[in-house]
Amino acid sequence: MFTIFKHEMKTYRKSLLIWSLCVGGMGMACILLFSSMQDSMAGMAEEFASMGGFSEAFGINQLNIGTLPGFYAMEVGNIHTLGGAMFAAIISTNMLSKEEDGHTGEFLFTLSLQRGKVVLAKWAAVFVHIVLMNLFCVAFYSVGIVILGEEMPLREFFLYHAMQLLMQLEIAGICFAFSAFQRKNKLGLGLGVVLVLYAYDLIARVIPDLSDYKFVSPFSYANAPDLFCTGEVSAGAAVLGAGLLIAGVCTAYIVYVRKDLAS
Repeated sequence: MFTIFKHEMKTYRKSLLIWSLCVGGMGMACILLFSSMQDSMAGMAEEFASMGGFSEAFGINQLNIGTLPGFYAMEVGNIHTLGGAMFAAIISTNMLSKEEDGHTGEFLFTLSLQRGKVVLAKWAAVFVHIVLMNLFCVAFYSVGIVILGEEMPLREFFLYHAMQLLMQLEIAGICFAFSAFQRKNKLGLGLGVVLVLYAYDLIARVIPDLSDYKFVSPFSYANAPDLFCTGEVSAGAAVLGAGLLIAGVCTAYIVYVRKDLAS
């Protein structure tokens, strides 16, 4: 079991490095640019806030983007949210299906190893990769904030990143379940899940009839403007997200243990 875990960690280590550098590096670059843009952003804050549906969708109407927390929630928040969610989908969507698609399952399951342990080892690799990616990104952002010398509300900062971690794990759990059903690698399916859920969250913030149902999307409880402005988590949405995460992993376990593997 540990051998499979180590193998998956090695397989995706380049992806982990690339995504961490790209997402974390872009976020840190935005933070370092804040000082040169602060005056102009302060003047644009009122204009952005009065842009109707656009400002409501991205939470600009709640933020003062002339301050570092507001700028961070708007700029770095969007980069980290989409980048982290896509990374979670990429490494989980093909984690189980690749054994059948690449015909490596024919060898893997001749070993004296139960399928259930294979599933758990692969999920452990997904979990650790997502946690490491978030830790690397937070380290990049923290370095940028220290270099900039501006104050950041730590409670909201860590609350936002904790909810981001839960959101990414929820998406990974859903895509992991999809991977158990698939016999071919379908990366587009995982990325499609991310984009559909993200788009739904934006639409639900604009259309009043959907506002009461935005909790369906995991992006609702991990929204940077909401967390930085209120400092409070939508408990119901977060509990639903944790439930879907557990359900996704359990579904993947049950399906993969019982399915007939393609030769």
